[in-house]
Amino acid sequence: MNAVVAAVLIMLILSALRVNVTIALIVGAFAGGIIGGLGVEETINVFSSGLGDNATVALSYATLGGFALALTKTGLPDAVVDGTLRIIGNSNDTKKKAFSKVLVVLLILVISCFSQNVIPVHIAFIPILIPALLKVFNELQLDRRLIACVMTFGLITPYMFIPAGFGKIYHDILAKTVTAGGLKVNVEDIPAAMAIPALGMIVGLLIAIFVSYRKPREYDTIEYVETNEKAQYSKRSLITAVVAVLAALTVQLLTLDTEGAMIFGAITGIIILLISGAMNFKEADELLTNGMRMMAFIGFVIISAAGFAAVMTKTGDVESLVAYAADLIGNNQSLGALLMLIVGLLVTMGIGSSFSTLPIIAAIFVPLCVQLGFSPLATLAIIGTAGALGDAGSPASDSTLGPTSGLNVDGQHNHIWETVIPTFIHYNIPLIIFGWIAAMVL
Repeated sequence: MNAVVAAVLIMLILSALRVNVTIALIVGAFAGGIIGGLGVEETINVFSSGLGDNATVALSYATLGGFALALTKTGLPDAVVDGTLRIIGNSNDTKKKAFSKVLVVLLILVISCFSQNVIPVHIAFIPILIPALLKVFNELQLDRRLIACVMTFGLITPYMFIPAGFGKIYHDILAKTVTAGGLKVNVEDIPAAMAIPALGMIVGLLIAIFVSYRKPREYDTIEYVETNEKAQYSKRSLITAVVAVLAALTVQLLTLDTEGAMIFGAITGIIILLISGAMNFKEADELLTNGMRMMAFIGFVIISAAGFAAVMTKTGDVESLVAYAADLIGNNQSLGALLMLIVGLLVTMGIGSSFSTLPIIAAIFVPLCVQLGFSPLATLAIIGTAGALGDAGSPASDSTLGPTSGLNVDGQHNHIWETVIPTFIHYNIPLIIFGWIAAMVL
């Protein structure tokens, strides 16, 4: 059996059985290494050496967690909750409650989409905004699986379709890898090629909102900050909090091309809170430690995913999986489009990054698409969709780990069953269907 397929399946099965995701990644990587012929010692060495690849991202989560918890001392989260609850008003007013649900879901959707282009901070907004809104979700009896689907949609669809922010990066990589594979394409054509697959994402979102998770769901209101006292806020403290948040975002934007953008953005915000006196020096260490602890699970998963990806790459079975699919396809255009999409799904779910998947699959998929007679637009749609597939539904993807980091601060949202599986069902299945349609009609 192909090592990548085996490793991904083992990782997913263990995760679905509620085995800790970090353990599932380690076991899956070890099994994949053995099946791929690396041997025990080399598998362990490759896995260990690959762990550092995601260390920056893991530290980003930790510092953002500290900054998010530090903001609670300014009273900003409580002010957000109080303001939103005033809009909600009497929870017994059915019409007003329905309107409030729409308002909250729409707000999160817009912010999630804007985090990829207008203010390209990616997942950095989640640990700051979402924990503060959990009380509001509880008041409205919103199903957190719906919120996870909304955020994941906003983290993926814009970069697929809109050539700005992270979308520009994705489109540039797609155009570059397809051209390197032997097919000259224009980056300006990518939005047209990805329009139908993006429509599949919209269909998945609408199903999640209006069908799957429309029913009320009750949660206990649990304080995620270890204190029984509600933070007191004033005009000065709120201004300080807003300045800290804006400063953090500004630093991230100015250092967007560097790996440590989120780290230094969060540190900037923390320093402003300390200098302003919004956070007391004596309690800063404990508060920041608790915030980092809140994000520890996400950090360990991200670090483990880097080791998993290193082992999969070392086996060489990623390339052999792509080559095997090419051999199996023959001259069947319809089957070819479907298998290329499925291979993209498997590779991305294992690696956890759609951006890293494109160069791996394009080298073989581009000549295959040309051989099967696909147009340049259809080729862009197939490879662009194959890269994005698995970003939703992967236990190790930012697009699932981010939502979980915000929704599970009170321990009532399971990463696998309430983020990974819902996003897999609502986005990967429509993406395969609509990606295949795009390949056939473009």
